[in-house]
Amino acid sequence: MKIISYNLRKNRAVRELESLASDHGPDVLCLQEADAVTLPARLDAPGGALRLVHATERNRLGLAMYVRDEQLHVQAAHTYELKKSLHDRVLAPAHERLLGVRLHDRGTGRDLVVASFHAAPLTALNSLRRAQIHASLDQLRQLGPGLPALMVGDFNYPVFQNRLDAEMREAGYELSISDKRTYTRYKVFRGHFDFATSAGFDIDRVRTLNRGTSDHLPILVHAHPSLATQAIAPEVLQTERAHSVA
Repeated sequence: MKIISYNLRKNRAVRELESLASDHGPDVLCLQEADAVTLPARLDAPGGALRLVHATERNRLGLAMYVRDEQLHVQAAHTYELKKSLHDRVLAPAHERLLGVRLHDRGTGRDLVVASFHAAPLTALNSLRRAQIHASLDQLRQLGPGLPALMVGDFNYPVFQNRLDAEMREAGYELSISDKRTYTRYKVFRGHFDFATSAGFDIDRVRTLNRGTSDHLPILVHAHPSLATQAIAPEVLQTERAHSVA
């Protein structure tokens, strides 16, 4: 699977979605700071079009996700509120910072969970962002108990990433950072802001794509569900065993 994550910078980079889809052929496209009203319903891409499956409804600038119709069937899609920062409460409330989608891969017959995430801004503490990340992973476990899960997005976490990586490992997740910086607009705040965290996936590569009109650079994640049986839900295992017996 190929998953792209892109913060559109207050929707300014929305016109780049068609070229991202056509140039890289992702299976899933996860967005942050997107205006749902202006998003196209479909994006043409090699191997099949991408369909807009869900977007946050209470945020003017929020989250959205496209998936490749021919490969992935959407079983459920939900948005979630997370603990708010002072910035959210006073200046620009962001009610929903997580969009999770449970998918069925028609090619492999397996179910999986993919999510678009946008952490609190840099005015908040890293401790709050870690709390948001852990809460998001808990929500994804409920959306797809035992299923492979991959969460991508703008983590707003450019420093002290070793602490975050250690906590992710303790929680059973792997933190994956791209090969180049994803944010270089300001000299003070620059580095890797956009990550992927996963459980039950093997991450082959995370690549930073070319700069567009956003202050973030998109990332392209190459991943596939792990063969480890503990990452597969019991009901999925029963189905696979039944097919193997047949």
